[in-house]
Amino acid sequence: DLVVLNIVILVLETYFSAVNNNYNAFMTLWVILNLVWLACSGIFKLYEGQLLTRVIAFSVRSVKTYILFLVLSAVCIYLGIRNLVPQLYIGWFMLGFAFSLTVLRLSYLYFWIHFKTKDYLIKRVMIIGYNEMGKKLAGYFENNNPQMQVVGFCEDIENVSELSHYPILSRPSEAVQRSRELKITEIYSTILPEHNQMIYEQMHLADQACIRFKLVPDYKLYVNRPMHLNYLSDLPVLSPRWEPLDNLVSRIKKRLFDIVVSFLVIVFILSWLVPLVALAIWLESRGPVFFVQKRSGLNNRPFDCYKFRSMVVNRESDTIQASRADQRMTVVGRFIRKTNLDEFPQFLNVLRGEMSIVGPRPHMLKHTREYSAIISKYMVRQFLKPGITGWAQINGHRGGINDPLELQARVDHDLWYMENWNILLDCRIIFLTAFNIFRGEKNAY
Repeated sequence: DLVVLNIVILVLETYFSAVNNNYNAFMTLWVILNLVWLACSGIFKLYEGQLLTRVIAFSVRSVKTYILFLVLSAVCIYLGIRNLVPQLYIGWFMLGFAFSLTVLRLSYLYFWIHFKTKDYLIKRVMIIGYNEMGKKLAGYFENNNPQMQVVGFCEDIENVSELSHYPILSRPSEAVQRSRELKITEIYSTILPEHNQMIYEQMHLADQACIRFKLVPDYKLYVNRPMHLNYLSDLPVLSPRWEPLDNLVSRIKKRLFDIVVSFLVIVFILSWLVPLVALAIWLESRGPVFFVQKRSGLNNRPFDCYKFRSMVVNRESDTIQASRADQRMTVVGRFIRKTNLDEFPQFLNVLRGEMSIVGPRPHMLKHTREYSAIISKYMVRQFLKPGITGWAQINGHRGGINDPLELQARVDHDLWYMENWNILLDCRIIFLTAFNIFRGEKNAY
């Protein structure tokens, strides 16, 4: 993709002397286009290994990446070198690059279809143990991995009481010998060595025969959901979810990111925004400029959450959430809530370490107690610092909560964020939050 991007740039250079004669403009444009494509492809994880084997998903994500690339490139060029680069050049580049990407994806599809049926790319698989786990494994290979061809099962005949979709090839004790005859490349055993010592012998024979041997443990006796396996030295540990921010280095990265961004916002935005909003609030209704409320934070520890006051002073602010036609809301308050300006003081919370820029939205203490009684995994979101914005908010889940299904959707989005966190995801959420502010949101009130 980068090669064709630069080819399109160089080809167009020969036809646009206005750019070609301005070396600085050309180099600036070249840097912008390359860096923006790398950033966009990183945001959408375009070159993720598993994605490359799913042609349709890869193509769809390529379209999303190109659209973001188109928007960000246009913004960067407009802000930086709009008077130095002809608009016709930019238009032809975007069309040329889109055409080149289309040709690349069609070529990729052709070669994928052509090569995926080649014998040297097919892994012939044998499964030891005709049981529920073995049948589930065979179904996975059949439906999700076309490069894995299940040849059959190894099981004692007396243990088979039904017609199997795949043939029973031999007894487990003869698995490697039969694999040699059938040119098997991988053996998956759903029978563990602890249950049958014969498996150790088969593992040793498989190594000698240059056949990969893999064990598939069955944890359904202990847990009935997907688990993540980690190791503490040689001790296997199962956990119900993967948490990138459980790692100290990841937490340091996120904290440094929060400190830098919140400091810049406080210095360059809050320094002039606070006096303006404060004056507007004070002129309309007497009372404090800031609204300070106890919210549930990291590990369910309460903290003082700062906001610009958007309502008249009232005694129900800690018990009743805002509604679309809330009579307590002031005219200024309605505007700053609609534009999310009321949340800007929370950058002070971020700098103090009580919040993060991106994370689950903090709720009132009363609502935390109520929601945790409705949704079983609600409190899991408290493993993270609350955020000014979050994955749930950019997906439309914001505003008042009156439906348990809406609450469940928010919790699901927060847990997805917790299990998939990375710095690029935070940047993406921040960008989409800003984009949604300008676009407008129906649930913003």
